[in-house]
Amino acid sequence: MQKSQRQQLRERIQNGPTFWMAGAQDALSALLVDQSDFDGIFTTGFGISASLLGQPDMEVYTLSENVGVVSRIVNAVRKPVFADADTGYGSTVNVARTVREFEKAGAAAISLEDQISPKRCPAAAAVTPVVPLAEAVARIRAAVDTRRDPDLLIVARTDAADPSEALERAAAFAEAGADLIQPISRTFKSYEDLVRLREVSGRRLSLQLMQGLWMSRLTRTQIEAVAAFATYPVVTLMSTVHALQKNLATLSARRMGDVDGLPCGQTSMSDFKEVIGWGALEQWQARYESADA
Repeated sequence: MQKSQRQQLRERIQNGPTFWMAGAQDALSALLVDQSDFDGIFTTGFGISASLLGQPDMEVYTLSENVGVVSRIVNAVRKPVFADADTGYGSTVNVARTVREFEKAGAAAISLEDQISPKRCPAAAAVTPVVPLAEAVARIRAAVDTRRDPDLLIVARTDAADPSEALERAAAFAEAGADLIQPISRTFKSYEDLVRLREVSGRRLSLQLMQGLWMSRLTRTQIEAVAAFATYPVVTLMSTVHALQKNLATLSARRMGDVDGLPCGQTSMSDFKEVIGWGALEQWQARYESADA
């Protein structure tokens, strides 16, 4: 019997090479990641909040809205999806429902963090208060006990600012059943700190790699020595914003029929149709319409 995608991913984090991902905020960006040489897709809450609502990542969107995006992404891609489940959206009862909903949506892994709710993205916020340790551990235990598929991966993220506290929390999360530990960049300052985190927790890490943060100085060898997951969470979002700002500024100043020669090149219509699967869907439709005829 062929192993499920979740089973394969669990085996990968236990014994295999690092699983490299790029973030996506909607089905189209996920499709582009899926068509690239990355191993999987990470659904970034930061990007979903921006793309879906045009709002900052302060847990403005709801569980249902997040799951809706993840479900559409899973339906659009073939590779495993690692979903950002934020804080679990409330108490342990809410965490349990969160796990079930993402599991039904088809996620292969989810991350849960120990911030207070509503949370704030640590890459943008100055302060990220966390809940007491007992409450944070209860979230992870509830997630582990609730999942119906034992191969659904639970990634525990700690946003504790103090390194000693973060190490204590990571060890407690691992004891509660977390499969991977995810730190935030501001807590630790060196590769040696990450090695220590892995040793203390007894778990491989999930690293989020972003522009302008100290982890961007890590080599591939260093990352793969400590991490099972390595993710560029906002690269598709920031690339899109940059390209649109540049091209829109040029066109709004030009105000002519010419849409060529923009600062950031455009995909041709024929290439876009290939990306989006236009021809394949036309062929599928024609097969059934011909049969009806």
